[in-house]
Amino acid sequence: GTMELPDIGIIARGLGPTYPQALAELDGAALRALGDGYIASTRPHRKLGRPFFIDKMPNNFQHIGLISLILPKARIIDARRHPMGSCFSAFKQHFAQGQSFSYDLTDLGRYYRDYVELMAHFDAVAPGRVHRVIYEDLVHDTETEVRRLLDHCGLPFEAACLRFYENGRAVRTVSSEQVRQPIYRGGLDQWRAYEPWLGPLKDALGPTYEDWRG
Repeated sequence: GTMELPDIGIIARGLGPTYPQALAELDGAALRALGDGYIASTRPHRKLGRPFFIDKMPNNFQHIGLISLILPKARIIDARRHPMGSCFSAFKQHFAQGQSFSYDLTDLGRYYRDYVELMAHFDAVAPGRVHRVIYEDLVHDTETEVRRLLDHCGLPFEAACLRFYENGRAVRTVSSEQVRQPIYRGGLDQWRAYEPWLGPLKDALGPTYEDWRG
């Protein structure tokens, strides 16, 4: 059989129907146990013995409070793209499971808006805890954004980071083909060709359509 990918969401669901309020009831020992359990679940996927790894599950943003408590050394990255491009990409992607919000343009717009508002909350209560990378900036000035990101993570710059597409490791996500090629600039505004049909998405985004960068 295949190994299950580590999932912060499973930990969250295990805390019961009162999550996230249930976090307030956990003491230091309980939080450490949850963190240790998560790290243990990642071990089968970390075969090279490297000191760092990335969990890029797209719904992790919902659990930043939980992550901060059980994995206090974790570096949290908010990779953000223009809402129309981001939501249109999700709308045309057939996910293997979950992501039920992605099949309706209004649901997508509301979901993105809630995401931006939640990130703004964490920016306010824990300034600097989340490092934001704007996709459009990354495409236009890759080296500058990569240097900023590595600095946030406490890592030295390596030129190989700009040649990520040469990495031969296995990738088990819907972005597997994208990571095999250099950053593609042509897809940034692909959504504009479909804009006449994306009205419900734009309406649901509300003010986030203009203020999406935060």
